[in-house]
Amino acid sequence: MKARKSWREKLEKGPEARIVDIPPKMEKRLGRGKMLIPRPLDVDALVRKVREGKLVTQAQIRARLARDFKVDCTCPITTGIFLRILAEAAEEDLERGRKEIAPYWRVIRNDGGLNPKFPGGVEAQAARLREEGHEVQLLGKSGRVINFQESLQEL
Repeated sequence: MKARKSWREKLEKGPEARIVDIPPKMEKRLGRGKMLIPRPLDVDALVRKVREGKLVTQAQIRARLARDFKVDCTCPITTGIFLRILAEAAEEDLERGRKEIAPYWRVIRNDGGLNPKFPGGVEAQAARLREEGHEVQLLGKSGRVINFQESLQEL
């Protein structure tokens, strides 16, 4: 039986970046034009640029990738999937003793919300953000960074 790929393998051996026409079913939300399907490592590289005490939104990551590849937008679905992969790979790296990992917990939703699909859920993301000085409010199974706009970093 074939062994499962580690999250690190999924991150490093992910598909190559592609530029496609925006699918008709996404045109209402994204408009017409060209869309980037990024590589997982493209997303990882941007997350690694986020400094301690700063935050970025998923929309900022997608906009920066679109600018870098000279397209109209970046696929929100694959970008979200790749954020999850890089977060899981970072946690694997920590378990293996690596000190430098992608600070995935600094990526928030566009409205300041936390990501329940990150390792440990919103509670773990909230704890890491609080360690860096952010005010976080947990509401049941969701959470939100208070006044997150003040901490946004340009990408």
